[in-house]
Amino acid sequence: QVELVETGGGLVQAGGSLRLSCAASVRTFSTSTMGWFRQTPRKEREFVAAVNRSGGRTYFADSVKGRFTISRDNAKNMVYLQMNALKPEDTAVYYCVADSTGLLGQITTPLGYDYWGQGTQVTVSS
Repeated sequence: QVELVETGGGLVQAGGSLRLSCAASVRTFSTSTMGWFRQTPRKEREFVAAVNRSGGRTYFADSVKGRFTISRDNAKNMVYLQMNALKPEDTAVYYCVADSTGLLGQITTPLGYDYWGQGTQVTVSS
């Protein structure tokens, strides 16, 4: 049974910060690529960030570069998304995702991930 549980969402003013956490009960966590996507009612799911198995390589959407960071703790099976300088356009449901192959084949597309969390709402007020 694979489970990804996101926490840390909420309401924040523009310019503020939030830290999302993802607890993963994936047996192959340490060899999985982990990432975050987001979705609003008007848009398709959008890639936000990804981190490779070791945590040594990170990838970001252009819209969040310089503001968001992604990290992981393989000892705790946790992934984090630190979001700074938040903007109203960052408002979305944020999903934690896992690619159990860890091959970094399609990290920016939803099809590149085989496990998804239930999502956590982030709302940024102007």
